[in-house]
Amino acid sequence: MNGPIATILIVDDQPINRRVLEALLAPEGYTTLSVGSGQEALDLIARRAPDLILLDVMMPGIDGHEVTRRLKDDPSTSSIPIIMVTAVIGRESRLAALAAGAEEFLTLPIDRAELWLRVRNLLRLKAFTDFTRDHGVILEQQVRARTADLQRFRTAIDATGDAIFLIDQETLQFVEVNETACTMLGYTREEFFAVDPYGFSAVSIEHVHRIAQAMSADHAEQRLAEIDLRDKHGAQIAVEVNRMAHRFGDSWVVVAVVRDITERKKVELRMHQLAHFDALTGLPNRSLFYDTLRTALAEAQARSGQLAVLFLDLDNFKNVNDTLGHAAGDELLVQFGQRLSACMPGNCQLGRLGGDELAIILEADDAQAGAIELAKRIRATLSAPFSVNSRHVTSTASVGIALYPADAASAETLLQYADMAMYRAKHGGRDTYRLFTPQMSADAITKLELEMALRDAIENQEFLLHYQPKVHLATGRISGVEALLRWHRPGHGLVMPSIFIPALEESGLIVRVGQWTLSTVCKQIRHWRESAFGDVQVAVNIAQRQFIEGDLAADVDTALSDNEVPGRLLELELTESSMMANTAHTVSVLQGLRERGVKISVDDFGTGYSSLAYLGRLPIDKLKIDIAFIRNITTSADDAAITLAIIGLAHSLKLDVIAEGVETIEQLAYLQEHGCDQIQGYYFSRPLALDGLNALMESGRGLPPMEPAVLGAVDLVRD
Repeated sequence: MNGPIATILIVDDQPINRRVLEALLAPEGYTTLSVGSGQEALDLIARRAPDLILLDVMMPGIDGHEVTRRLKDDPSTSSIPIIMVTAVIGRESRLAALAAGAEEFLTLPIDRAELWLRVRNLLRLKAFTDFTRDHGVILEQQVRARTADLQRFRTAIDATGDAIFLIDQETLQFVEVNETACTMLGYTREEFFAVDPYGFSAVSIEHVHRIAQAMSADHAEQRLAEIDLRDKHGAQIAVEVNRMAHRFGDSWVVVAVVRDITERKKVELRMHQLAHFDALTGLPNRSLFYDTLRTALAEAQARSGQLAVLFLDLDNFKNVNDTLGHAAGDELLVQFGQRLSACMPGNCQLGRLGGDELAIILEADDAQAGAIELAKRIRATLSAPFSVNSRHVTSTASVGIALYPADAASAETLLQYADMAMYRAKHGGRDTYRLFTPQMSADAITKLELEMALRDAIENQEFLLHYQPKVHLATGRISGVEALLRWHRPGHGLVMPSIFIPALEESGLIVRVGQWTLSTVCKQIRHWRESAFGDVQVAVNIAQRQFIEGDLAADVDTALSDNEVPGRLLELELTESSMMANTAHTVSVLQGLRERGVKISVDDFGTGYSSLAYLGRLPIDKLKIDIAFIRNITTSADDAAITLAIIGLAHSLKLDVIAEGVETIEQLAYLQEHGCDQIQGYYFSRPLALDGLNALMESGRGLPPMEPAVLGAVDLVRD
């Protein structure tokens, strides 16, 4: 109802609590008073009675319970609503407050919406109580005699947006309703007087009668309750109801204030959906999946049962996003979830953990057998292509399986182990499954320790470079060197590159290490230029992630500029796969580097998946024949044919050819005879530390002249 601004008294011995409550009430326009003790509250109320009191329970001197009892015992202050504010939510605390006479509770920390709701409802009921108290005679005439003054009362209660029902406690019949009640349930006032109140909900007449009797006996307000009401046409309406009993002469009337909360329920449902279900696929999200898994584990433990967790990851999902776009990737995920849902038995729960990762909970007497059978069923289900943006897309999944109780007992560990097993499946060729084994966990720990050690290695400057000479076959002289990364790990000595370089690449640390390598190489080139050695061309291996995650052009430019090194003395070696990952970007970056004079070579040529159409367009200078072909070049006709084809292809494109891994004089002779331009390998020199390389270059050693007998032996092998 419209009326004067309500005055609210805040009683709390903690100033900060009073300020917080004042701040929370300020947006609602209430007038607030505050005191710090029970005695101050009683003194203030004696001078100026507020409309409502927010009262702290625990205070020195006169506590909240005593203040409440004194106010309720005094007829002049007994109608002032009191909301107890307490951090104690136990049953005994609530009963003590009720016994003292408090109408409501609020527990710390205070929820702003709940505070506003409690204050508003109590003020509304107090206004109504004051109205009935001050105008008792008029109200009794309105209810009983239906005099002309009834319209004024109806006007008053019609002014609120909440539905108001007045029900006789004895007859359980309506004695009055407001216009909002009529609109809400679709009845006229006259129709309300002819129907029973209990007919609007699922509760029985006995339950309604017990509520009415209890309220009149205790003269107590019933706390807010949420129920469903049926309107005239049978539709369900979610409402929030607050009831209070009032005496009128010799009878009691129950006043019910009802608010339609249909829209609020819709919002709550939507919030629940957002909090627990994936917005894209509609599947349970990570949070709900974890909750479901914990519940399933508890149930399995109680019955000594088993369950399995299957961790799924789409194979090559990134390719779909990169080639068809993220919208297509989203559509693929939706269809993927639908297929999985359709193929799973009833004892499974599916959820999306994020990205293209999904997980399944399987409960079975034999969890391992059931999980393997389900993994095979999933593979068969995914064998048919998906239709995405009018394109047929083939997508498979790698599946990892962890078992309870065999592998782990907690939800987090089971998912972690299933994730490890999934990565083993992915590394095992994809489109398959793997069961978790303890060795996977040990490997994961080793991998983590290695990554941590590599991070320390960067900070502690534990990396160094060795150099392997390259020799020009036409002159037999050193034509340049290749810088090779080495790691001297404290307590371990030199670590094999095959161990730590893949870890650098997988962790992304290769980008930082690559920057260090470029800088160190250019610094060494400058030192050589300032010495008697003069210009020495150095080749540096570039990882694919340096293209994707780093700024290769900027790193090279910085390294060259800082050391005043000409670009022609720096050669970058890139694998076929890294150059073909994003050809447009690759061509642009490499073209810019070529303009600075930097040389570009394709490393391990013949082992990747390069397109000959792109090969002619790429700004490159050299091809390096992979050691896999050189190793058997004099014994395998296939390897020899591939090597000759690469040499011919390179020369037709006006590119130099370098053979790596040359270890025997026969290999050297074969390559020299068939026009290979340069070689590197153990036949001439293994990778050397800087001092060893300087000594080798200072000695002036080159390739010895080829003996005719060796050339004849090469002809014999070829024939």
